[in-house]
Amino acid sequence: MSRNIERTEDERKVLVELVGGPADLPQAQRTMRVDAAEAQQKIKIKYYGGYQHFEPSDDSGGNGGQSSRTFRWTGFTKIAE
Repeated sequence: MSRNIERTEDERKVLVELVGGPADLPQAQRTMRVDAAEAQQKIKIKYYGGYQHFEPSDDSGGNGGQSSRTFRWTGFTKIAE
């Protein structure tokens, strides 16, 4: 017997925690919900005229019963003018 289960948009989201990078990167930008497919790729955050780059790590955790994915800072690039 197969069942077709519809998942809501929120259920397809993964809690992501960004670790490392600039010490003054606000905590509000370090935690976000992204689509599960995006949680397998690099994330870049626009910050002070450049981008902070984060890549998925093997670490995972939980926050209030939700699974989360940890991304570690790998570097930055400046925005070309």
